[in-house]
This record gives sequence, structure tokens and C-alpha cells, in this order.
Amino acid sequence: MVGILLLAGCSAESPRGSAPEAAAPGRLVPAAVRVPADLAAAPFDRPRQALIPAGWTMSVWARIPKARLAIWTPDDALLVSVPAGGQIVKVTPVGQSTLVEGLDQPHGMAFAGSKLYVAESDQIDEYDYVEGRAVNRRTIAAGLPDARSPDLHGAYAHALKSVAVGPDGAVYFSIGSTANISPQDRTATPPRATIMRIPPGGGPAAPYTTGVRNGTGLAVAPDGSVWTAVNNRDNTPDPGGEVDVDYVNDHPPEALARLTPGRDLGWPFCNPDGGPADMPFIRDMTTNKDGSALDCAALPRVEQSMGAHSAPLGLSFTTGALPQPYADGALVGIHGSWNRKPPRAPEVSFFAWRGGALGDQQTLVGGFQADDGSRWGRPVAAVVGPDGAVYITDDEAGAVYRVAPPGR
Repeated sequence: MVGILLLAGCSAESPRGSAPEAAAPGRLVPAAVRVPADLAAAPFDRPRQALIPAGWTMSVWARIPKARLAIWTPDDALLVSVPAGGQIVKVTPVGQSTLVEGLDQPHGMAFAGSKLYVAESDQIDEYDYVEGRAVNRRTIAAGLPDARSPDLHGAYAHALKSVAVGPDGAVYFSIGSTANISPQDRTATPPRATIMRIPPGGGPAAPYTTGVRNGTGLAVAPDGSVWTAVNNRDNTPDPGGEVDVDYVNDHPPEALARLTPGRDLGWPFCNPDGGPADMPFIRDMTTNKDGSALDCAALPRVEQSMGAHSAPLGLSFTTGALPQPYADGALVGIHGSWNRKPPRAPEVSFFAWRGGALGDQQTLVGGFQADDGSRWGRPVAAVVGPDGAVYITDDEAGAVYRVAPPGR
């Protein structure tokens, strides 16, 4: 199942530079993706190339239609969520099987010791992970909004939820917004467009960070802080109130933010602006033209960002598992834009972790999009495996890639 890679010639630059304090990005080179014969269905029925660090290798490791988020188990298997099939799939080098099935759009997963947490569209589940099986299912947060919620009447754009567990055992999970701009989400019960927290030992979930349009990426950093990668709004008017394509293409940036109690990330009244790091907020000219809905200048600045319409999904931390300059940092699956012209390219991005902060965006794996905007893949999540390689899920290609540093 595991393939090898053939390397090719010239270099390619990352679209965004590294922060001054961060390690310099590695040189990217085009490389042919090796595909085992039994995994060579479309889009791998023709040769494909990716951009990866010089000396690294890339192969198709598994095929899972509509693969989404991923996490490693304590016994070194890869779990991949398949919301469209209601399944969590378990993958090892010798094959794959269904760990859990019959769920409602399962998406995010997290481990705390031998406990497995799964975020369904309408609830958060806790399992005991015993001898390679998920057993003794318990629901720790129920009644979460999805398209079946009576008050939403089937109109809910961001049903997929993510989950993370802090070092103190608190459970965090995302609830996305109903739509692009839906202010009523901020006063709904439970509130939408928020990150919720269940205290250590259990109890009712309560809002932790609000104004989070769609915080699909959710992960714990090396210092124990919890971070989210946010999909911000579309069709944002410029400061004069006009919806201009050139402005919309680059506004607002997608946020990469540290979660703190009571923090407000502004949506839908305020949008981050500038960047890439230390971004202030400006008024949203659709919902907060006169500034009366929310004082944007009073909001804490956003720590880090990606280009507008990047659509960040999976978020994880490498924590010393990769060689320099990727040894410590965050990996983000950039799904790419759906409505930007020209389209924002999919990639796996790396943000170096230095002194409790994240440096600027670097490309770790790219090349999924041609010059004409056509794509053969769209990464969702990237996680480092026990073998020191990066495993990337792709819901467009229905694949899991293994991207390995030299010698791994």
C-alpha cells in the first residue's frame, strides 16, 4: 500500500514568506507521486506531480472516498472521518476497516489517553478505545445544531464539527455558523459560530470563544493552548460599502487564532484585516456599517492568518516530529477557494512555532492546482505519523498521502 516517490528538477517558492524569527522554509521541488497499481483509479489514472521539500518523498497510501479529518490512535493506526458515509475508518499499512459506523456526519476526532472523542453533526461522543476497538459510547454534548434542527428548517451550511481535548481534560468543540452572515447565530441556544468547552470531568458545554464563523481546524499547541483555523466570510464589501471583485478576492484573511475564555473573533460584525500576523479588526460594512453592533477596534488582534478564501480545514501540531525547518509548528490543510477568481490553490501549509507564537505561512505540500485553476486534489488535514512522515487526507481525490522526509 505504501509507495515511493521519484524526484524531479527545479525549485518552487512558497507563496508567503516566513516570519523573521522562524526557520527559513525548505526548497520545494516538483515530484512525481508514485501510486501502487491497486490504488491507481482516477485521479491517479494519469501521472500526477506535487511540490514537496527537496529530498522528501510522496505516495498514495490509501484510497478513502470523501476522506476528511484524521488522527492517530494509541496503537499507531490512522483514523479517518468520512462524514458523507457516517463512518470512522481505521487504516494501517496492511489495510483498512470500519471502526465506527451509523453516525451523523462524524468529522473531528481527538484522543485523551485511551478515550476517543468524535464530533457528530448533532452531538459529541466519547468512546473507550480498547484493543483497537471503540466501545462504550457515551454522549457528552447533545442537541447540537445541524440541518435537522427545527429552528433552521434545513438551512445550515456548516454542520461539520471538530473536537479537541486540552491538557486539563476539558473538551472543546466547534459549532459553525448557519450561513455566510447570520447575526442570529450569536444569540441562538446553543450559540452558533462559536467554540464550546466542556469542563474537565464533564458538565454542560458553555461558549468559550465566540464570533467564529467556521472554526473547522481545532488543535492543542505544544504549550497547551487551543487554536482554531477559521473560514471567514465571502463577498465582503470594501470600506466604501461596495462589493468589488478585487477587494473580495483578498478580504477578509482566514484567521489562525489562539482561543481564550470570552474571546470574540468578531464575525459577522468585524473582519480581520491586513496581516499576515497581528491583524486588527475592521467593521463589516454589511452588518456593522456604523460600528454600533460591535466595537471592532476593541477586539484583540488575530495572531496569524492565511489568504482570503483559503478554506483552512484540518489543524495539527508537529511538536518536534519532523526535521528542520518543520520540526515545530502547525500543519493546516488548505482546501482552496470555491468562488475566488482566480481560485486560491489547495496546499498543506506550515506555520513555525516559536516562543508560543506561530510564524507566517509556508507551503509544505503544493501543486494540486494547475495554472488554469483545475485541480486534481484538495487536502483536508495533515498529521504526523509515528514513523515521522506526514499523512494527508484529500476528499477531492479520495486519498491519503504519505509525505516523508529523507530516510523515513
